Amino acid sequence: MVAKIVIGKSIRGILHYNEHKVAAGEAQLILASGFAGEIEQMDFQQKMQRFRHLTQLKPSVKTNALHISLNFDASEKIDNTKMQQIALTYMERIGFGEQPFLVYRHNDVAHQHIHIATTSIRRNGEPINLYNIGREMSEPARKSIEKEFNLVIAESKQSRQEPGIKPADPEKVKYGCLPTKRAISNVVTAVMNSYKFTSLAEYNAVLKQFNIIADRGNEESEMFRKKGLLYSMLDQQGNKIGVPIKASAFYSKPTLHNLEKKFEQNHEKRKPYKQELITRIEQVLSRYERLTQATLIAELRKQGISLTLRQNGQGFVYGATFIDHRNKTVFNGSDLGKAYSAKALTDRMDTTDKVKTYLKAQQPQKSYLKHQGQQSAKTYLEPTAATSYLNDLLGRPQTEAIPSLARKKKKRKKSITR
Repeated sequence: MVAKIVIGKSIRGILHYNEHKVAAGEAQLILASGFAGEIEQMDFQQKMQRFRHLTQLKPSVKTNALHISLNFDASEKIDNTKMQQIALTYMERIGFGEQPFLVYRHNDVAHQHIHIATTSIRRNGEPINLYNIGREMSEPARKSIEKEFNLVIAESKQSRQEPGIKPADPEKVKYGCLPTKRAISNVVTAVMNSYKFTSLAEYNAVLKQFNIIADRGNEESEMFRKKGLLYSMLDQQGNKIGVPIKASAFYSKPTLHNLEKKFEQNHEKRKPYKQELITRIEQVLSRYERLTQATLIAELRKQGISLTLRQNGQGFVYGATFIDHRNKTVFNGSDLGKAYSAKALTDRMDTTDKVKTYLKAQQPQKSYLKHQGQQSAKTYLEPTAATSYLNDLLGRPQTEAIPSLARKKKKRKKSITR
């Protein structure tokens, strides 16, 4: 289980976000603690008034709203009763058991999770201390709940690290089964809140994994000059479809101005994950002398990494971006080091579509790829390339190649003797 606490100034905004999800059929209210009467009969204003009554007791405390999300492993199937028990236990252990709170179960992403809305102002008008609440209260509560409710431990190897974001489905939108704005909003909000990117290009590299793009327009346009941003859906070929929507039209306000604030913050936030990403990339690169672009992308995907290579009209690769879905970080190749730049990666690649790739001889008995007939490992995103080319990529077995090399050496020795 992963717990995330966002502390803010607007309980109205938190309620509005969750109630909007309920109205759209993407969430349901499963628990209301500290509310009198039938919660099913209460409208937005009645729910809001319960929190407003407390916040007005201490108007000098402006930062008094908490938006908590509890996220569970993708393999877990938890019913509402167990989810309610987990929520009650968690709130009790972080010191909010006596506070009124609402628990919403969302179904807008791939993994199961709940959102909790509450306030930090007690009924006596005194505020609950929120300093270091994540480290000192939430983390111990999370770990004890994982054991008590037999949940997958967040740090364990069994935990399936997945993006947790459902890609926007252009076919559903095309036929009117899913409103375009809602589909885009689901992806954009999730990416903004979870991934650590430092530029619009890196932000778009993640969005494109889920069939969305943010566009500033032509550099000569008025929109570009005023730092406007339009969001569009992409079809399977990467072409924009449908009517683009202004960033300001979304509730999460993913405008360029707000994104630029995140760019600065994320430079520091992503630093602790840089070396781990390099290590996982090296686990792939160190196994191959030469490899195709398709092989590199497929092997990195098994490590929970998406690689985006940017090409010009002539097919020249001029940029590489690595997206780490495990730690939700984004790095340009050159930011990781010269060895991971677009040029360095291109130099290691064979230019033909089908080429023999030889594993290094240090561990000839081990094969990084699964043998034919084994089930392929679960990937983080939908596969973009078929697995039928594995035989072509592997080439001849090493047992066949070694005698051939030995014969060549004997001939060279013969000629030297002469």
